[in-house]
Amino acid sequence: MSEYKSEFLKTLSERGYLKQVTHPAEVDAYCAKGIPTGYIGFDATADSLHVGSLLQIMMLRHLQKSGGKPIVLMGGGTTKVGDPTDKEKSRPLLTDEQIAANMEGIKKAFQPFLTFGDGPTDAIMVNNDDWLGKLGYLEMLREVGVHFTINTMVKQDTVARRLAAEQPYTFLEFNYLLMQSYDFLELYRRLDCRMQIGGSDQWGNIVGGVDLVHKAASGDAFGITAHLITTASGGKMGKTADGAVWLNADRKSPYEYWQFWRNTEDADVGRFMRLFTELPLDEIARLEALEGAEINTAKVVLANEATKLLHGEAAAKESEAAAAAVFAAGGQADALPTVEIATSDLDGGMLVAAAFTAAGLTESNGAARRLIKQGAAKVNDTPVSDQNASLSADDLVDGTIKLSAGKKRHALVKAI
Repeated sequence: MSEYKSEFLKTLSERGYLKQVTHPAEVDAYCAKGIPTGYIGFDATADSLHVGSLLQIMMLRHLQKSGGKPIVLMGGGTTKVGDPTDKEKSRPLLTDEQIAANMEGIKKAFQPFLTFGDGPTDAIMVNNDDWLGKLGYLEMLREVGVHFTINTMVKQDTVARRLAAEQPYTFLEFNYLLMQSYDFLELYRRLDCRMQIGGSDQWGNIVGGVDLVHKAASGDAFGITAHLITTASGGKMGKTADGAVWLNADRKSPYEYWQFWRNTEDADVGRFMRLFTELPLDEIARLEALEGAEINTAKVVLANEATKLLHGEAAAKESEAAAAAVFAAGGQADALPTVEIATSDLDGGMLVAAAFTAAGLTESNGAARRLIKQGAAKVNDTPVSDQNASLSADDLVDGTIKLSAGKKRHALVKAI
């Protein structure tokens, strides 16, 4: 059982989120009364978040469900620098236009998980470019820089590792800690925000913000981090053979998203249920105790519950039915990822390899040919052996062609 008394921290502890807390007793007391306010920052480095960010989104959801107010901080300003944390080299710098477009895409991920509005516990979204973009250089140095020592900053893991490897660590990146810390100070002043939440890789940045609020505003502030999630086999959460598991439906279909959770390793099922669903803990304990082939029942529940949170119950049911049709009956299903091509492309003889790439089953035609060479590529459930094989209109079944990469990944080509 959790040693915490507040609903928020008790939930985070019991479900396995918590890694570090700056002031356990004080933050527990803060969360147990009134409306605790906390934020998480998300830099706009892509036009969608992926499953790796879902842990943080779920923590904001639990904060709101326990009576707190979540703040989603969009990193319109910090993205101009790029978070160097755990990066072996500098990120490429994005233009203002790219950052704005990415933020528009990222915003979609939060709508299913949080209730936004003007109420006391409604979530709000803010952009740190609103204040970072207006700061003068001398103003930043005098207000923020005076509270940070180079001695401390060079001891941060990322800095120390880059310097030890004799890899460049730019002065621009060196300022990221100051900028993220200033975000906390600004949110404290503007919105009385007392908590910063993030992954444990952000611990140094979060502590910097807590200290700055204390030194610059004599305020009480707290930091909370979650465990960084890896799979039981040591892989990075949210990374698959065909790339990142994006949260936006236009980047990863509900069916593909459902399949990602359905393919969870046996040893991860219970842990992922606690973190990424809202199933009661006793129900999770029952499901994760299943053994042998029965663990697949738990995986379907995990897939349904996780997909329901992001895409809705109808999409979860449709995805489960599609999987049953594909795997049990060997047939097709409308919920499969679909790519549309012109019928004229088929008339000209579209390479099977090109179709696999267009459908997102492989990253390149070369990778598709390797898949064919390995005997893992199928067209309409029939293995393809010729690396230069082509599709034609004769392959259409009810207007579509089913492509399969191995046993678990499928897509449809639809002629228009």
